[in-house]
Amino acid sequence: MVANVPTTFDRHLLYKPNLLKMKILKRILFVILGLIALLLIIALFVKKDYAITKEIVIDKPVAEVFNYVKYLKNQDNYSIWNQIDPGMKKVYTGTDGTIGFIYAWDSENKNAGKGAQEIKAIDENKRVDVEIRFEKPMEGTNQASVITTPIDSNKTKVEWGFYGKSPYPFNLMNLCMDALVGGDLQKNLENLKKVLEK
Repeated sequence: MVANVPTTFDRHLLYKPNLLKMKILKRILFVILGLIALLLIIALFVKKDYAITKEIVIDKPVAEVFNYVKYLKNQDNYSIWNQIDPGMKKVYTGTDGTIGFIYAWDSENKNAGKGAQEIKAIDENKRVDVEIRFEKPMEGTNQASVITTPIDSNKTKVEWGFYGKSPYPFNLMNLCMDALVGGDLQKNLENLKKVLEK
C-alpha cells in the first residue's frame, strides 16, 4: 500500500497555517474599508440639517395647553428623557416660562448625560422655542419648538419639533434620526395628552 505523500501545496498549508488566515483577514479588511468608503460617499449627498416633528391633538383649550408646555419644569411630568434618571441633579436659572430660563441637568446615567435647555423665544399661546445644549455623553446643540394650534375651543394640536445640524460625515446619522428621536417625541406627546386630559 502506497502512503499518501503530501504535495507541495499540502506541505505549504501544513507548515504555514497562518497564511490562509491572513488572506481571509485581508479580504475582511478590504470589505470593511469598502463599506466605510461607500458610507463616506453617501454622506456627501445627505443634508447636514435635520428636522423631526411629531404632533398630537389634546382635548383642552389652547391657552390651557400652552400655559402648561411653556414651563420647562413640567417636562418632568411627561418627557421620558427627563425620567431616565429620577436622581439626576437639576439646576434652574431665571423664571420658568419666560425667555432666558435655563433648566440644566447632570446625571451619571449615560442615557441622560449632562446638558441644559434654555427658552429662547415665546409667542404666547402659539410657540415656545428652546435651545438644547448637550455636554455628555457627547457635545452638541439642537433647537426644539413646541407649537400649539387651536382646532376648536376645546381641542389643541400640539407639534413638537427637534432641529439640528450635523457636520460631515456625522450627517449620515440624519438618515435615521427620525427612528432614533421620533419615537421618543411621540411618546412625550402621548404622555402630555394623558397628563392634561386626566
